[in-house]
Amino acid sequence: MNKILIIQQKMIGDVLTSTLLFEHLKLQFPKAILYYVINEHTLPVVEGNPFIDHIIIFKNKYKNNPTDLLQFLLSIRKQEFDIVIDVYCKLESNLITLFSRAPIKISYYKWYTKNLYTHVFKNVTNKNTTVGLAIENRLMLLSPIIKQLNFPTTSPKIFLTDIEITAARNNLKKHESICGKKKLMLGLFGSATNKSYPLHYLAILVNFVCKEYQPTIFLNYMPNQQKQVAEFLSLSTPVALQCIKAQLVCGSLRNFLAILKNCDGYIGNEGGASNMAKALNIPNFSIFSPWISKDAWLTYNTLTYNRAVHLNDYYLGDLEKISKKDRKKNALHYYQLFIPELIKEELKKFMDEEIFNKQKTIEVSI
Repeated sequence: MNKILIIQQKMIGDVLTSTLLFEHLKLQFPKAILYYVINEHTLPVVEGNPFIDHIIIFKNKYKNNPTDLLQFLLSIRKQEFDIVIDVYCKLESNLITLFSRAPIKISYYKWYTKNLYTHVFKNVTNKNTTVGLAIENRLMLLSPIIKQLNFPTTSPKIFLTDIEITAARNNLKKHESICGKKKLMLGLFGSATNKSYPLHYLAILVNFVCKEYQPTIFLNYMPNQQKQVAEFLSLSTPVALQCIKAQLVCGSLRNFLAILKNCDGYIGNEGGASNMAKALNIPNFSIFSPWISKDAWLTYNTLTYNRAVHLNDYYLGDLEKISKKDRKKNALHYYQLFIPELIKEELKKFMDEEIFNKQKTIEVSI
Protein backbone atom coordinates (compact mmCIF):
# COMPACT_ATOMS: atom_id res chain seq x y z
CA MET A 1 0.00 0.00 0.00
CA ASN A 2 2.86 2.32 -0.88
CA LYS A 3 1.41 4.28 -3.82
CA ILE A 4 -2.23 5.28 -4.16
CA LEU A 5 -3.78 7.10 -7.12
CA ILE A 6 -7.09 8.98 -6.90
CA ILE A 7 -8.79 10.13 -10.09
CA GLN A 8 -11.28 13.01 -10.09
CA GLN A 9 -11.60 15.08 -13.24
CA LYS A 10 -13.82 17.87 -14.53
CA MET A 11 -15.57 20.29 -12.17
CA ILE A 12 -13.90 22.33 -9.43
CA GLY A 13 -16.51 21.36 -6.83
CA ASP A 14 -15.98 17.66 -7.51
CA VAL A 15 -12.19 17.93 -7.38
CA LEU A 16 -12.33 19.92 -4.15
CA THR A 17 -14.81 17.53 -2.51
CA SER A 18 -12.67 14.49 -3.33
CA THR A 19 -9.63 15.98 -1.57
CA LEU A 20 -11.09 14.78 1.74
CA LEU A 21 -10.12 11.24 0.70
CA PHE A 22 -6.47 12.22 0.93
CA GLU A 23 -6.76 13.40 4.52
CA HIS A 24 -8.38 10.12 5.55
CA LEU A 25 -5.72 8.12 3.72
CA LYS A 26 -2.87 10.07 5.32
CA LEU A 27 -4.38 9.60 8.77
CA GLN A 28 -4.61 5.85 8.21
CA PHE A 29 -1.46 5.33 6.14
CA PRO A 30 0.97 8.18 6.92
CA LYS A 31 3.78 6.63 4.86
CA ALA A 32 1.70 6.10 1.73
CA ILE A 33 2.49 8.26 -1.31
CA LEU A 34 -0.70 9.82 -2.65
CA TYR A 35 -1.26 10.98 -6.23
CA TYR A 36 -4.17 12.97 -7.67
CA VAL A 37 -5.23 13.07 -11.34
CA ILE A 38 -7.17 16.26 -12.10
CA ASN A 39 -7.83 18.68 -14.95
CA GLU A 40 -5.59 21.72 -15.17
CA HIS A 41 -8.22 24.40 -14.46
CA THR A 42 -8.96 22.82 -11.06
CA LEU A 43 -5.36 22.98 -9.82
CA PRO A 44 -5.77 26.17 -7.70
CA VAL A 45 -8.14 24.48 -5.22
CA VAL A 46 -5.64 21.70 -4.44
CA GLU A 47 -2.41 23.70 -4.44
CA GLY A 48 -0.69 23.61 -1.08
CA ASN A 49 -2.77 20.69 0.20
CA PRO A 50 -0.41 18.89 2.61
CA PHE A 51 -2.21 15.57 2.24
CA ILE A 52 -1.52 15.30 -1.51
CA ASP A 53 2.01 14.27 -2.42
CA HIS A 54 1.85 14.51 -6.22
CA ILE A 55 -0.59 16.10 -8.67
CA ILE A 56 -0.92 14.66 -12.17
CA ILE A 57 -2.55 16.94 -14.74
CA PHE A 58 -4.83 15.39 -17.36
CA LYS A 59 -4.37 17.93 -20.16
CA ASN A 60 -7.07 18.86 -22.65
CA LYS A 61 -4.88 17.77 -25.56
CA TYR A 62 -5.15 14.16 -24.41
CA LYS A 63 -8.80 14.15 -25.47
CA ASN A 64 -8.05 15.09 -29.06
CA ASN A 65 -4.72 13.43 -29.70
CA PRO A 66 -4.60 9.62 -29.31
CA THR A 67 -0.80 9.63 -29.38
CA ASP A 68 -0.56 12.07 -26.48
CA LEU A 69 -3.21 10.13 -24.59
CA LEU A 70 -1.33 6.87 -25.05
CA GLN A 71 1.89 8.44 -23.79
CA PHE A 72 0.06 9.72 -20.74
CA LEU A 73 -1.46 6.30 -20.04
CA LEU A 74 1.94 4.62 -20.39
CA SER A 75 3.39 7.12 -17.91
CA ILE A 76 0.69 6.03 -15.46
CA ARG A 77 1.65 2.40 -15.98
CA LYS A 78 5.31 3.15 -15.15
CA GLN A 79 4.29 4.46 -11.71
CA GLU A 80 3.24 0.95 -10.59
CA PHE A 81 0.43 2.04 -8.30
CA ASP A 82 -0.78 -0.33 -5.60
CA ILE A 83 -4.29 1.13 -5.39
CA VAL A 84 -6.40 3.22 -7.75
CA ILE A 85 -9.56 4.95 -6.53
CA ASP A 86 -11.53 6.19 -9.52
CA VAL A 87 -14.03 8.76 -8.27
CA TYR A 88 -14.75 10.08 -11.77
CA CYS A 89 -15.66 6.71 -13.31
CA LYS A 90 -15.93 7.71 -16.96
CA LEU A 91 -14.09 6.63 -20.10
CA GLU A 92 -10.95 8.68 -19.45
CA SER A 93 -10.59 7.49 -15.87
CA ASN A 94 -11.52 3.95 -16.87
CA LEU A 95 -8.55 3.96 -19.26
CA ILE A 96 -6.23 5.39 -16.62
CA THR A 97 -7.32 2.67 -14.20
CA LEU A 98 -6.92 -0.05 -16.81
CA PHE A 99 -3.40 1.04 -17.73
CA SER A 100 -2.37 1.38 -14.09
CA ARG A 101 -2.47 -2.40 -13.58
CA ALA A 102 -2.98 -1.74 -9.88
CA PRO A 103 -3.83 -4.85 -7.82
CA ILE A 104 -6.67 -2.95 -6.10
CA LYS A 105 -8.98 -0.86 -8.27
CA ILE A 106 -12.02 0.85 -6.69
CA SER A 107 -14.88 2.76 -8.30
CA TYR A 108 -18.66 2.97 -8.76
CA TYR A 109 -20.91 0.33 -10.22
CA LYS A 110 -21.83 0.50 -13.89
CA TRP A 111 -22.83 -2.38 -16.10
CA TYR A 112 -19.25 -2.81 -17.32
CA THR A 113 -17.17 -1.76 -14.29
CA LYS A 114 -17.34 -5.07 -12.42
CA ASN A 115 -14.93 -6.50 -15.01
CA LEU A 116 -12.52 -3.57 -14.75
CA TYR A 117 -12.39 -2.88 -11.01
CA THR A 118 -11.79 -5.17 -8.06
CA HIS A 119 -14.35 -3.29 -5.92
CA VAL A 120 -17.41 -1.42 -7.16
CA PHE A 121 -20.14 0.35 -5.21
CA LYS A 122 -23.61 1.67 -5.92
CA ASN A 123 -24.34 5.20 -4.75
CA VAL A 124 -26.09 5.46 -1.40
CA THR A 125 -29.43 7.28 -1.33
CA ASN A 126 -30.00 7.77 2.40
CA LYS A 127 -31.58 11.23 2.74
CA ASN A 128 -30.82 11.45 6.46
CA THR A 129 -27.17 12.15 5.77
CA THR A 130 -25.46 14.83 7.84
CA VAL A 131 -22.47 15.23 5.54
CA GLY A 132 -24.27 15.06 2.18
CA LEU A 133 -24.56 12.19 -0.27
CA ALA A 134 -21.72 13.60 -2.38
CA ILE A 135 -19.47 13.09 0.64
CA GLU A 136 -20.88 9.72 1.70
CA ASN A 137 -20.53 8.25 -1.78
CA ARG A 138 -16.88 9.23 -1.83
CA LEU A 139 -16.11 7.92 1.65
CA MET A 140 -17.67 4.62 0.63
CA LEU A 141 -14.82 4.14 -1.84
CA LEU A 142 -12.37 3.95 1.05
CA SER A 143 -14.14 1.02 2.72
CA PRO A 144 -12.09 -1.76 1.04
CA ILE A 145 -8.90 -0.37 2.61
CA ILE A 146 -10.15 1.57 5.67
CA LYS A 147 -12.71 -0.33 7.71
CA GLN A 148 -13.50 2.54 10.08
CA LEU A 149 -12.67 6.20 9.55
CA ASN A 150 -11.01 7.98 12.46
CA PHE A 151 -12.83 11.25 11.76
CA PRO A 152 -15.84 10.51 9.51
CA THR A 153 -17.02 14.15 9.44
CA THR A 154 -13.74 15.53 8.12
CA SER A 155 -14.49 18.15 5.48
CA PRO A 156 -12.62 19.29 2.34
CA LYS A 157 -10.17 22.13 2.90
CA ILE A 158 -8.45 24.79 0.82
CA PHE A 159 -4.97 25.84 1.91
CA LEU A 160 -3.93 29.44 1.29
CA THR A 161 -0.65 31.02 2.29
CA ASP A 162 -0.45 33.94 4.72
CA ILE A 163 1.04 35.98 1.89
CA GLU A 164 -2.00 35.33 -0.33
CA ILE A 165 -4.47 36.20 2.42
CA THR A 166 -2.61 39.37 3.43
CA ALA A 167 -2.27 40.56 -0.17
CA ALA A 168 -6.01 40.14 -0.70
CA ARG A 169 -6.77 41.97 2.55
CA ASN A 170 -4.56 44.87 1.50
CA ASN A 171 -6.25 44.93 -1.89
CA LEU A 172 -9.65 45.22 -0.22
CA LYS A 173 -8.42 48.04 2.01
CA LYS A 174 -7.89 50.16 -1.10
CA HIS A 175 -11.68 50.49 -1.23
CA GLU A 176 -12.00 52.80 1.75
CA SER A 177 -15.79 52.76 1.62
CA ILE A 178 -15.87 49.11 2.68
CA CYS A 179 -14.00 49.60 5.95
CA GLY A 180 -16.04 48.41 8.91
CA LYS A 181 -18.77 46.84 6.80
CA LYS A 182 -19.69 43.21 6.34
CA LYS A 183 -18.30 41.83 3.10
CA LEU A 184 -20.14 39.32 0.91
CA MET A 185 -19.09 37.44 -2.20
CA LEU A 186 -21.92 37.11 -4.72
CA GLY A 187 -21.89 34.09 -7.01
CA LEU A 188 -23.62 35.57 -10.05
CA PHE A 189 -23.53 32.46 -12.21
CA GLY A 190 -23.41 28.70 -11.93
CA SER A 191 -21.19 26.58 -14.15
CA ALA A 192 -23.90 26.53 -16.84
CA THR A 193 -27.12 28.33 -17.72
CA ASN A 194 -29.19 25.49 -16.26
CA LYS A 195 -27.33 25.95 -12.96
CA SER A 196 -27.77 29.74 -12.79
CA TYR A 197 -30.57 31.48 -10.91
CA PRO A 198 -32.16 34.05 -13.30
CA LEU A 199 -30.37 37.39 -13.08
CA HIS A 200 -33.55 39.43 -12.70
CA TYR A 201 -34.56 37.26 -9.73
CA LEU A 202 -31.08 37.42 -8.20
CA ALA A 203 -31.10 41.21 -8.53
CA ILE A 204 -34.30 41.37 -6.48
CA LEU A 205 -32.66 39.37 -3.68
CA VAL A 206 -29.50 41.49 -3.76
CA ASN A 207 -31.52 44.69 -3.77
CA PHE A 208 -33.34 43.42 -0.67
CA VAL A 209 -30.09 42.54 1.12
CA CYS A 210 -28.53 45.90 0.29
CA LYS A 211 -31.58 47.84 1.45
CA GLU A 212 -31.78 46.03 4.78
CA TYR A 213 -28.09 45.50 5.61
CA GLN A 214 -25.85 47.72 3.42
CA PRO A 215 -23.03 45.14 3.07
CA THR A 216 -20.14 45.46 0.66
CA ILE A 217 -20.64 43.02 -2.20
CA PHE A 218 -17.98 41.63 -4.52
CA LEU A 219 -18.88 39.81 -7.72
CA ASN A 220 -17.65 36.40 -8.79
CA TYR A 221 -17.79 35.92 -12.56
CA MET A 222 -15.67 34.98 -15.57
CA PRO A 223 -14.11 37.61 -17.87
CA ASN A 224 -16.36 36.51 -20.77
CA GLN A 225 -19.47 37.26 -18.68
CA GLN A 226 -19.09 41.05 -18.69
CA LYS A 227 -22.27 41.52 -20.74
CA GLN A 228 -24.35 39.57 -18.20
CA VAL A 229 -22.72 41.51 -15.35
CA ALA A 230 -23.77 44.76 -17.01
CA GLU A 231 -27.30 43.38 -17.29
CA PHE A 232 -27.31 42.51 -13.59
CA LEU A 233 -26.07 45.97 -12.62
CA SER A 234 -28.79 47.57 -14.75
CA LEU A 235 -31.34 45.75 -12.56
CA SER A 236 -29.78 46.97 -9.33
CA THR A 237 -31.20 49.82 -7.24
CA PRO A 238 -29.11 52.93 -6.47
CA VAL A 239 -28.57 51.60 -2.93
CA ALA A 240 -27.38 48.25 -4.29
CA LEU A 241 -25.05 49.93 -6.76
CA GLN A 242 -23.41 51.72 -3.83
CA CYS A 243 -22.88 48.39 -2.09
CA ILE A 244 -21.63 46.45 -5.12
CA LYS A 245 -17.92 46.86 -5.89
CA ALA A 246 -18.00 45.73 -9.51
CA GLN A 247 -14.62 47.36 -10.17
CA LEU A 248 -12.83 44.81 -8.00
CA VAL A 249 -11.69 42.05 -10.35
CA CYS A 250 -10.65 38.82 -8.66
CA GLY A 251 -8.31 37.79 -11.47
CA SER A 252 -6.86 34.34 -10.87
CA LEU A 253 -8.72 31.63 -9.00
CA ARG A 254 -6.17 31.71 -6.18
CA ASN A 255 -6.72 35.46 -5.83
CA PHE A 256 -10.48 34.88 -5.76
CA LEU A 257 -9.99 32.32 -2.97
CA ALA A 258 -7.91 34.78 -0.96
CA ILE A 259 -10.56 37.49 -1.37
CA LEU A 260 -13.29 35.02 -0.44
CA LYS A 261 -11.32 34.11 2.69
CA ASN A 262 -11.49 37.77 3.70
CA CYS A 263 -15.28 37.89 3.24
CA ASP A 264 -17.91 37.39 5.91
CA GLY A 265 -20.13 35.23 3.72
CA TYR A 266 -21.05 33.87 0.30
CA ILE A 267 -24.44 34.22 -1.38
CA GLY A 268 -25.32 32.89 -4.80
CA ASN A 269 -25.60 29.88 -7.02
CA GLU A 270 -24.72 26.47 -5.64
CA GLY A 271 -21.62 25.08 -7.30
CA GLY A 272 -17.87 25.45 -7.25
CA ALA A 273 -17.85 28.83 -5.50
CA SER A 274 -20.18 27.71 -2.71
CA ASN A 275 -18.09 24.59 -2.17
CA MET A 276 -14.96 26.73 -2.02
CA ALA A 277 -16.63 28.91 0.61
CA LYS A 278 -17.35 25.82 2.70
CA ALA A 279 -13.75 24.66 2.36
CA LEU A 280 -12.61 28.06 3.65
CA ASN A 281 -15.14 27.96 6.54
CA ILE A 282 -17.00 30.94 5.13
CA PRO A 283 -20.76 31.04 5.88
CA ASN A 284 -22.63 30.45 2.65
CA PHE A 285 -26.16 30.65 1.34
CA SER A 286 -26.63 28.64 -1.86
CA ILE A 287 -29.46 28.66 -4.38
CA PHE A 288 -29.76 25.21 -5.93
CA SER A 289 -30.64 24.51 -9.53
CA PRO A 290 -33.98 22.65 -9.80
CA TRP A 291 -32.26 19.58 -11.27
CA ILE A 292 -29.34 19.30 -8.84
CA SER A 293 -29.77 17.13 -5.75
CA LYS A 294 -29.82 19.10 -2.52
CA ASP A 295 -29.46 15.84 -0.58
CA ALA A 296 -26.16 15.24 -2.35
CA TRP A 297 -24.60 18.69 -2.38
CA LEU A 298 -25.90 20.44 0.74
CA THR A 299 -22.83 19.06 2.48
CA TYR A 300 -22.38 19.28 6.25
CA ASN A 301 -25.95 20.48 6.65
CA THR A 302 -25.79 20.21 10.45
CA LEU A 303 -23.54 23.26 10.43
CA THR A 304 -25.88 26.25 10.49
CA TYR A 305 -23.60 28.39 8.37
CA ASN A 306 -24.07 26.01 5.42
CA ARG A 307 -27.54 26.97 4.26
CA ALA A 308 -29.31 26.45 0.97
CA VAL A 309 -32.66 26.67 -0.75
CA HIS A 310 -34.12 24.44 -3.46
CA LEU A 311 -37.34 24.80 -5.41
CA ASN A 312 -38.40 21.42 -4.05
CA ASP A 313 -38.38 22.90 -0.51
CA TYR A 314 -41.44 24.93 -1.44
CA TYR A 315 -43.26 22.32 -3.49
CA LEU A 316 -43.36 19.76 -0.66
CA GLY A 317 -41.46 17.13 -2.58
CA ASP A 318 -43.59 17.33 -5.72
CA LEU A 319 -40.54 18.21 -7.80
CA GLU A 320 -39.00 14.83 -6.98
CA LYS A 321 -41.83 13.17 -8.91
CA ILE A 322 -40.38 14.70 -12.08
CA SER A 323 -37.34 12.93 -13.47
CA LYS A 324 -33.93 14.54 -13.17
CA LYS A 325 -33.60 14.34 -16.95
CA ASP A 326 -36.76 16.37 -17.43
CA ARG A 327 -35.82 18.89 -14.75
CA LYS A 328 -32.43 19.37 -16.38
CA LYS A 329 -33.92 19.73 -19.85
CA ASN A 330 -36.49 22.27 -18.61
CA ALA A 331 -34.36 23.91 -15.93
CA LEU A 332 -35.12 27.44 -17.13
CA HIS A 333 -38.86 26.78 -16.85
CA TYR A 334 -38.51 25.47 -13.29
CA TYR A 335 -36.25 28.38 -12.37
CA GLN A 336 -39.07 30.76 -13.31
CA LEU A 337 -41.18 29.13 -10.59
CA PHE A 338 -38.45 29.81 -8.05
CA ILE A 339 -39.49 33.40 -7.40
CA PRO A 340 -37.46 35.59 -4.99
CA GLU A 341 -40.39 35.85 -2.58
CA LEU A 342 -39.91 32.16 -1.77
CA ILE A 343 -36.28 32.74 -0.80
CA LYS A 344 -36.31 36.06 1.06
CA GLU A 345 -37.26 34.71 4.48
CA GLU A 346 -34.46 32.13 4.55
CA LEU A 347 -31.99 34.67 3.19
CA LYS A 348 -33.03 37.10 5.92
CA LYS A 349 -32.40 34.44 8.58
CA PHE A 350 -28.97 33.74 7.10
CA MET A 351 -28.02 37.41 7.14
CA ASP A 352 -29.29 37.94 10.69
CA GLU A 353 -27.94 34.79 12.27
CA GLU A 354 -24.73 34.06 10.33
CA ILE A 355 -23.48 37.40 9.07
CA PHE A 356 -24.68 39.77 11.81
CA ASN A 357 -25.07 37.16 14.58
CA LYS A 358 -28.54 38.33 15.51
CA GLN A 359 -31.14 35.98 16.94
CA LYS A 360 -34.10 38.26 16.25
CA THR A 361 -35.13 38.63 12.62
CA ILE A 362 -36.63 41.55 10.75
CA GLU A 363 -39.82 41.76 8.76
CA VAL A 364 -39.56 41.05 5.06
CA SER A 365 -41.37 43.48 2.81
CA ILE A 366 -42.29 41.92 -0.52
